[in-house]
Amino acid sequence: MAYINGFKAKLGGYLKHLAAFTATFGILLLTLTGLSGCQDTQLNKLEQIKKSGILRIATRNSPTTYYIQNESAAGVEYELATAFAERLGVTPVFVAEDNLSDIFNALDTGRADIAAAGLTASSERKKHYLFGPPYQEISAKLVFKQGKSWPRHFGQLDGDLRVIANSSHAHMLLDVKKEFSNLSWRETEEHTPEELLDMVLDETIDYTITDSVELNLNRRFKTELAIAFTVGDPQQLAWALPKNNDYSLLQEVVQFFGQQQQQGTVAQVIDQYYGHVDDFDYVGAKAFMEAAQSELKDFEGYFKQAGNSTELDWRLLAAMGYQESHWNPKARSHTGVRGMMMLTKNTAKQLGIKSRLDPQQSIDGGAEYFKLMHSRIPERISEPDRTWLALAAYNIGWGHLEDARVITERQGGDPDKWVDVKERLPLLKQKKYYKQTKYGYARGDEPVHYVTNIRRYFDVLVWLDEEKPQSIDLLDAGEMMADARPNNQNVESDNTSSNSDSDEAKTID
Repeated sequence: MAYINGFKAKLGGYLKHLAAFTATFGILLLTLTGLSGCQDTQLNKLEQIKKSGILRIATRNSPTTYYIQNESAAGVEYELATAFAERLGVTPVFVAEDNLSDIFNALDTGRADIAAAGLTASSERKKHYLFGPPYQEISAKLVFKQGKSWPRHFGQLDGDLRVIANSSHAHMLLDVKKEFSNLSWRETEEHTPEELLDMVLDETIDYTITDSVELNLNRRFKTELAIAFTVGDPQQLAWALPKNNDYSLLQEVVQFFGQQQQQGTVAQVIDQYYGHVDDFDYVGAKAFMEAAQSELKDFEGYFKQAGNSTELDWRLLAAMGYQESHWNPKARSHTGVRGMMMLTKNTAKQLGIKSRLDPQQSIDGGAEYFKLMHSRIPERISEPDRTWLALAAYNIGWGHLEDARVITERQGGDPDKWVDVKERLPLLKQKKYYKQTKYGYARGDEPVHYVTNIRRYFDVLVWLDEEKPQSIDLLDAGEMMADARPNNQNVESDNTSSNSDSDEAKTID
């Protein structure tokens, strides 16, 4: 019996140790299994994105952020976010949401890693989300229809004020109401900022608040939009990220924008999309819209024919024609340039133009000359800079453009980027600079205005031609010309615009 009792005691001890071992081993197995299954969750956010090979970007369809043009994506946010994904070595996937609520919900639910949607980094939003470095400054404008009573402050509003729900503008109005207690407004998620501007024009509503960039883009086509006053202080645009304890992706965003700002890439992208829309001339814009819908029809066929023969966008040629002469085939200037495209006598002769006052011949000659300027731009320069530099050369002459590019390089700028060259062109008026150049003095501010105006006119003509408002750049126009070469290689590179007195005469080899 004692033996049996002893055996039971030992057996109990063994079972106890076995149970303990089993429990320990089970825990170890569970731990290892858990580690294996949760391996990705132990990676930080940046590592997870790199491992997946995908960066998910919440954005919205808008000419100021992201849109599809000619079956290709475009927009400031598209350009910047694509460059960021390239830096990470991953593929960008854009999640286009319908409204701001859905954009922030995409961050909250993990459907997006970042939000690049023209978002203002407001104090209210910073309570709930992380924001990267600011990359653009905008201001909020209260908009009404031209001809209506002009309110000077919120106390003078008399009608329906509509704003986008959950927008920084809606947040602003909460503060404004503290001063103007009778202020009322409605918020909507059913409309875009652009649609609200249309509603102001058709008098469905009386007022809206929109940001300065959105307004400038739309006023090119909708000239009756008027600014009542600026609302609040200037605001900074930035990317938004989920607010948590993982700052790995934010740190990469900070480094990315630091590098982009240093390289001037952000400025180049913003100039590409907005560099020609900052200043609005109501009288000039209205006059152009009226001319485009009336006078242009008399010459549209000539522009299209010249476009086909030279592989240029006819709307770009038409924009040049308006800038040169306001589509006046009898135009002339004190410098001797004449006709629709304001050709010099010398240039017309070498292009085989018998009558500069004949609109078809003038348009054909202008198209050939511009194609020549475009072909001389170094092939390493991509669009749209290639086209903008060619336009500047058409206006001021090839030699003066080269002088400006030399100055740009000397000052540490990029001579292949229009955003840098246009800052130096006006220096050709200053003796300090032009005495060091090959071609000397020139009114270098004029080609800057020349290119800016043509970009505006081109946008409007594209909008009218396609009957849909959108942000247009010259990428497609330039790409059509990328391989085009002029038929006549022996043309003088003299000034062909009434906007410059630089009658440079340098034979082109």
